[in-house]
Order: sequence, then C-alpha cells, then structure tokens
Amino acid sequence: MAISRAQALKELLPGLNALFGLEYKKYENEHTEIYETENSERSFEEEVKLSGFGAAPVKNEGSAIVYDNAQESFTARYTHETVAMGFAITEEAMEDNLYDSLSARYTKALARGMAYTKQVKAASLLNTGFTSFTSGDGVTLFNTAHPTVSGITNANRPSTDVDLNETALEQATIDIAAFKDERGLLIAARPRKLIIPPSSMFIATRLLETDQRVGTADNDINAIRSNGTIPGGYAVNHYLTDTDAWFLTTDVPNGMKHFVRTAMTTAMDGDFDTGNVRYKARERYSFGVSDPLGIYGSTGA
Repeated sequence: MAISRAQALKELLPGLNALFGLEYKKYENEHTEIYETENSERSFEEEVKLSGFGAAPVKNEGSAIVYDNAQESFTARYTHETVAMGFAITEEAMEDNLYDSLSARYTKALARGMAYTKQVKAASLLNTGFTSFTSGDGVTLFNTAHPTVSGITNANRPSTDVDLNETALEQATIDIAAFKDERGLLIAARPRKLIIPPSSMFIATRLLETDQRVGTADNDINAIRSNGTIPGGYAVNHYLTDTDAWFLTTDVPNGMKHFVRTAMTTAMDGDFDTGNVRYKARERYSFGVSDPLGIYGSTGA
C-alpha cells in the first residue's frame, strides 16, 4: 500500500514549522562487541569443531610408540536470512509536498527499521541462549555441561546464576580458565569483554574502573582492575531483554560469528500504471556460534 496525500495531509499544508518522529538517534552496531564478522558466498555456512590429540604418554624403552586418533566433534551451521522492507509513495503525494522530499525522510526511517531488526536478531542468541537456542554440540548456548569427545564437560555459565558483582566476575574468570578442549587438555582461555544491559552499566563501571574494591570499608585493591582480568572493559547492549543478565566474551577463537551474505542494498523504481514510486532495502546475513566457549553468561539471580 502506498503512502498517499491523506496519510501526509499536514505535510502538504503551508505554515508547518517542523516535522518530527523520524530523527531519533539509534544505537549503532552493538553486535560488533559480541560477534566476529565474516563474509559468505554460499546459502549457508558450516564450521566443524575438530578433536585434537590427548596428553602424550611416556614411552618406555624398547616399546612401540602410541598413535592417537583425531576426529570431528560437531558442526555449527549458519543459515542466512533475507531481511527486506520497502515503502511506496503515490505520484500525487510527491507532487504536492511543500517541504523536504518525502522519499528522503522515509528512506531514513527505512534504514532505521533495517538496523533495528539486525540488532534484535544479534541479541536474540543471548536472550534465548539459556532456554532454547542451542549450539552445534546439541545443548543450549549457555550450559553447565557442554559435551566433548573425551567425555568431560565444560560449563560456560555458573552452576547457580548470580547477579553481576565482584564475586561473580571472579568465579566466571576461574570457570573460563578451567575450559578444556575435546580431549581434556586445558585451554588458556581468558575473559575479553563484559556485555551488559543498560541497567547494569553503573555496576560495571564501579567493578571495572575503580582502584579499590567496591562496597567494602577495607582498603583492598580492586583485583579485577589491577590484574587486567577483563581487558576489553564493558559494552552496553540495549537489546538484551533480561535486565540482570550479563555475559563475558572470551578469547577462545571461532566463538560468536556474524556472516554477511549480501550487504544492505537499496533500490527504487516507478510504477508505470499508478505513478507510485517504490523504495526497498534488502540484506542477507546470519548470526550464530561455532564454539560456545567463546562466551560465558549468567541470567542473574
């Protein structure tokens, strides 16, 4: 359905002082704080986690060397979605407009809608990662028992979910340091950045940016800051739906990924019969996770 003169009546009348409602600021590209971005040339992408070798055994004199086997562990699949939206303006509405071009204003609104959808989709993996979204290993993204080939499990959430505080961050760092690979060998994993909803930004500032411990009369140093435990600091994501959930990205490679199949393109054309002018925007992408050890999370208490 096209935007007609009836829908833009006030914009067609002289004496109008201001048009507003389309110029709000927006939160830009917050997904880049969580995801690595790569390009894709296929309808979907698959990434396979491999199992390496176990710890090397002692070889006794004269005995045969032990040969180990490697194998595939699990496959993470990224299926690209097409996100598109458009609008049309009648020929008469274009002719009678007395102010800025209608199309120029509404193309900004179109870009805003496209950007909003991308941020919601990016945050949805974190919002649903405790309950429904599963990683390639078959369990929820945030889980206390991510399976491995060797039979041991990894936990990228606390056994009892807790709110963001000093003790919780310290325990999360310890949990991340305990990550093991598919054959049970320790991974030298560390936290990288804290991801929080807006309601936790002041807590995060006090935890990460003060020299002394928070909420104590003791003159102890802030060990999290002093040790450089979370080198990337924190980033606020305004699309997180749980107001007390919090997340830590880690330095484990191939964790959270964003594949771009087709960058956003815009186009316009005129309809010969009606004279309406149509505008559209379109892009293809996917958000997902290859290695769930690339992130740690808690739903809060």
